[in-house]
Amino acid sequence: MSRDAVRTVRAGRRSVEVHRPDKVLFPAGSGTEEYTKADLVDYYHSVAPFVLPHLRGRPLMLERRPDGVDGPRFMQKNTPEHYPDWIARAEVAKEGGTVRHTVCDDTATLLYLADQAALTLHRWLSRVGAVQTPDLMVFDLDPAGDDFPAVREAAVLLGGLLDELKLPSALMTTGSRGLHVVVPLNGRHGFDEVREFARDVADVLAAGHPDRLTTAARKKDRGDRLYLDIQRNAYAQTAVAPYTVRALPGAPVATPLSWDQLDDPALHARRWTIADAADQARTRPWAPITGRARSLGPARRRLDALRG
Repeated sequence: MSRDAVRTVRAGRRSVEVHRPDKVLFPAGSGTEEYTKADLVDYYHSVAPFVLPHLRGRPLMLERRPDGVDGPRFMQKNTPEHYPDWIARAEVAKEGGTVRHTVCDDTATLLYLADQAALTLHRWLSRVGAVQTPDLMVFDLDPAGDDFPAVREAAVLLGGLLDELKLPSALMTTGSRGLHVVVPLNGRHGFDEVREFARDVADVLAAGHPDRLTTAARKKDRGDRLYLDIQRNAYAQTAVAPYTVRALPGAPVATPLSWDQLDDPALHARRWTIADAADQARTRPWAPITGRARSLGPARRRLDALRG
């Protein structure tokens, strides 16, 4: 197939054109495979049933790499005028105006975005129609360097604290260096309240393990400690979506996993790629938190009691 070829992929009632499907987006490297745009489209097609529930109704920021991971990066918030009219948009307020974000509600949109070389989909923690009240809270466990054992330890500690607060939580590799711990919320709290709660949780955890964990936003203040990052819990901030591909060699994928899998010695932040993330998705590792969204009220009272 020539680089100028167009491939058509059926997605529900729509047909999506994939331009230059043989274009290499992820060159082969030391220990990594080569992947083309066709590979990216095929991957997103295979995980569509698993990724779409995490995308529907959410404004997106798209990380585009038209020339592959070695080329320029474009962080796209506004939806271009040339996007098909069947792709959903969400116009949300920003300082001094509005932004018209793309919303991915169906497989056809997901494949169209892959054709646009939108490798990574960054989602809002709230949904259209209730953008001020998130239904997710995210803790980003960001290690100093590639110290994944420190990430694993921090996840255990954070998971234990959330259990004590009676908040359900789930794990996801970021596809980069760390893990995200995600808590489903009932969507009745504003961003300021959610962020304050997340900060207090992180402060309690860091205070109990000051030699290993920190909430210091400045890198120079962290030393070798793992950073408990809660900054995504704010209006217009985004977090990498489950099952999305990262713009890194080998096409690693941000992949949900079960708490039991945290004990796997082979686990690391880039454990899954577009070659095998769909297999992990089929195990439905987040099934235990489905339908378990919580209010922060009771958890706040428990947290305040712990803080004394």
